Amino acid sequence: MSKTISIYVHYPFCLAKCPYCDFNSHVQKDVDDQSFLRAYEKELDFFKDKIGKKTVKTVFFGGGTPSLMPIFLVEGILKKISEVFEMEKDVEISLEANPTSFESKKFKDLRRAGVNRLSLGIQALNDEDLKFLGREHSAQEAMLAIDEARGIFDNFSFDLIYARPKQNLKEWEIELKRAIGFGTSHLSLYQLSIEKGTAFYSSFNKGEFKMPENDLAADFYELTDQITKENGFFDYEISNYAKKGKECRHNLAYWQGDDYVGIGAGAHGRVYFEGDNNRKTTMMTHQPQNWLDLVEEKGVGIQKQENLSKEDILEELVLTCLRTQEGLTLDILRKHFEVKNFGELFDLGGLEKLRGQGMIDLEEGFLRVAKKYRILTNQIIGRVVGVLKN
Repeated sequence: MSKTISIYVHYPFCLAKCPYCDFNSHVQKDVDDQSFLRAYEKELDFFKDKIGKKTVKTVFFGGGTPSLMPIFLVEGILKKISEVFEMEKDVEISLEANPTSFESKKFKDLRRAGVNRLSLGIQALNDEDLKFLGREHSAQEAMLAIDEARGIFDNFSFDLIYARPKQNLKEWEIELKRAIGFGTSHLSLYQLSIEKGTAFYSSFNKGEFKMPENDLAADFYELTDQITKENGFFDYEISNYAKKGKECRHNLAYWQGDDYVGIGAGAHGRVYFEGDNNRKTTMMTHQPQNWLDLVEEKGVGIQKQENLSKEDILEELVLTCLRTQEGLTLDILRKHFEVKNFGELFDLGGLEKLRGQGMIDLEEGFLRVAKKYRILTNQIIGRVVGVLKN
């Protein structure tokens, strides 16, 4: 079992619900943040008792919109984490922020509180598309927030959504090059997707807007890959691009099968409890008030906790690791299984067939999606899952 863990802190509140968002987020005017701090502290105590002595290598404040959190809440959570666990000297502490003028005024205070990596939800650099995406900021506010973040954080990132309705390749080329020119060393670049349960899902099915055809969506991806490469970025994960050494270590913990604790309403975790060889999945109850009530009653807001089977763990590793450039390695498998080679867990004949088709690279120590087929990652992952041994 690993001696290190990552911690995810979910703050479930937003100024408004974005129409494409399927995360656990809620619009609520009055939030009792003192009660939330006490609840976060109780959940950290719960996991301290369950997982034993661990060293924290990354902390990630996600949401929702964590930049809406009052500074005392961020400080209090980080203080409690440092009390119940050791912290690595170079611990990565990330926080997601929206670039409204109200929130960007907090950046200096967040840095003083201990946050050392900021992730800005920019999403677009023009007002028309920001309005379509339901964002609360303007393009001007976005650029001012980027400039503010650059002056305060050595490590900052921002998100953009592309392949938007009516967007053409030339427009995306100009926007992406402009984004790179702001000096970040990490970009999260997502194709717009229509998720069930979102406002976009309903309006798309009503024919209120059209999405790009598959061939055009592929062209968007190829252009993104080309421009980022030309500017010194590499796609360490299918939608995440960084300069060497600037990868988000917290997200790598998810994608490479490391242990992580999730606290807060709707947070998920993957962790081994002390003295138990079963890897557990935990999920907190989603509604914020229900979560608060449950933590008050039981000391933790867990709605669902299960032991993951060997098959579950292996399938999850395939699903996450093959999204990364490094792929699935034997070292990653050995975090959870006593194995000497891939043949103990996979049908080697099936893997060799996929390699023969050029879809995967397969060597003694690693399995990954071949670079020229990265655009088909989801389909190839399905094929690899299909050759797992029962």
